[in-house]
Amino acid sequence: MVPLAGWMGRATEHLGARAGHGVGGLLNATFGNAAELIIALMALSKGLTGVVKASITGSIIGNILLVLGASILASGMRYPRQTFNQTAARISVTSLSLAAIGLIIPTIFHLSADRQPGGWSPQAEQNLSLAIATVLFITYILSSVFSLITHKELFAGEGSGKGAASGQEDAAWSAWKASRFWPWRRRWSRS
Repeated sequence: MVPLAGWMGRATEHLGARAGHGVGGLLNATFGNAAELIIALMALSKGLTGVVKASITGSIIGNILLVLGASILASGMRYPRQTFNQTAARISVTSLSLAAIGLIIPTIFHLSADRQPGGWSPQAEQNLSLAIATVLFITYILSSVFSLITHKELFAGEGSGKGAASGQEDAAWSAWKASRFWPWRRRWSRS
């Protein structure tokens, strides 16, 4: 699993370098957790919903605290002054806040229902969780459309060329070679 994750990460980086920073970021965010997604799907197929919930919670907390914290620490040690794209930072903070609220709301309803006799049924809690998941998914799709299609010029950073500025154009994989390592590419090539 680890070598496959490494190859997928490298393929995603090279496809992102060819497609641009916005699409590259989306590919990294989507396929950066592919191993966790595969494990979650396998656990769901066996009915282990508790394992899936714990895995997703751990992934969220790990990505928010560990990855973001380590990135800020490492960047702060190397660069005395850091700058960020304000629009991208605002969109990210808003999305993160909505996700945190989406995680907290079912817990609040569950705890308040336990205190009252005849509280919410497990089916009502499931429906609330499904509704919140749907709202979060639609929000993710709309924010992706906003940042990648309709307002992509607001998210372009300094020197946002496709690899020419960094001198990595020669080392980049071809789009065909990079797409070979994606899981769905292998499934489609067999059919």
